[in-house]
Amino acid sequence: MSASTGKHIVFTGGSGKAGRHVIPELVKRGHKVLNLDLVPLDNPDVFTLKTDLTDSGQVFNAMTTHFNYAGYEGLDIPRAPDVVIHFAAYARNMLVPDNECFKGNVTATYNVIEAACKLGVKKIVIASSETTYGVCFAQGDSDYDHFPLEEDYDVNPMDTYALSKLCGERTARTFAQRFGADIYAFRIGNVIEPHEYERDFPAYVNKPMTRKRNAWSYIDARDLGQLCDLAIQKSGLGFQVFNATNDTITTKEPTEEFLKNACPNTPIKRKMGEWEAPLSNRKAREVLEFKEEHDWRKYYKP
Repeated sequence: MSASTGKHIVFTGGSGKAGRHVIPELVKRGHKVLNLDLVPLDNPDVFTLKTDLTDSGQVFNAMTTHFNYAGYEGLDIPRAPDVVIHFAAYARNMLVPDNECFKGNVTATYNVIEAACKLGVKKIVIASSETTYGVCFAQGDSDYDHFPLEEDYDVNPMDTYALSKLCGERTARTFAQRFGADIYAFRIGNVIEPHEYERDFPAYVNKPMTRKRNAWSYIDARDLGQLCDLAIQKSGLGFQVFNATNDTITTKEPTEEFLKNACPNTPIKRKMGEWEAPLSNRKAREVLEFKEEHDWRKYYKP
């Protein structure tokens, strides 16, 4: 994508684990990005505006501001962005009390979507989560209902963080219908940064049952950036949910062989690809034309 076709993007939570890798991928593809966060992003190409997303007034104002100080040099007044990507959140349970996790995540997501829609933004991407499939933060050892985990799964989690993400999905669906916007919710898998392959994957691969809560799946933070760019390019879908994961399972054995041994009581509802991730990205590959660039086997050889 050339700079001339790039979009103006307001990105929330860009200083976090995923955002600090996603934003450079968007900039590399010609987009201009303003980061809304409470802490700065260590990126000289992107300005961070300190914003409390639970304050709707701050959100409306932040979406109609200059992207950096250079904006004052011309005659163009601030305008609403072309795209809003909302990643900001309490990233898991146990960071704050459960009621604060729920209140903060749900309120921020509502404020961001409402402001974007009422300002006329027609493309919004929000971060949902793998936790909505109900096992990641389950109480005790819990089984998935079936494999693969796809977007039509009856998500029914028991934890507060996942519940906040389901509320975000429903908020997105509501506003997409009312305002005719495209709002895509990414159920993001376990985010892997480049330095984590060498450090973490020996344990992931050699002790696979430690990865049940993540459904033996992951998303490379840079590939997540590619997915965001593909979502920007794909319009006219209304509200959609996409699993945001890489292609393959993080085990030594092929997928169906491994799952039949590891989860003998969990049915496999369709023929799966030989190494297909149980948290399947088939929809993202078919609809958004996602092609992963960072297969874990490039960085760790089991």
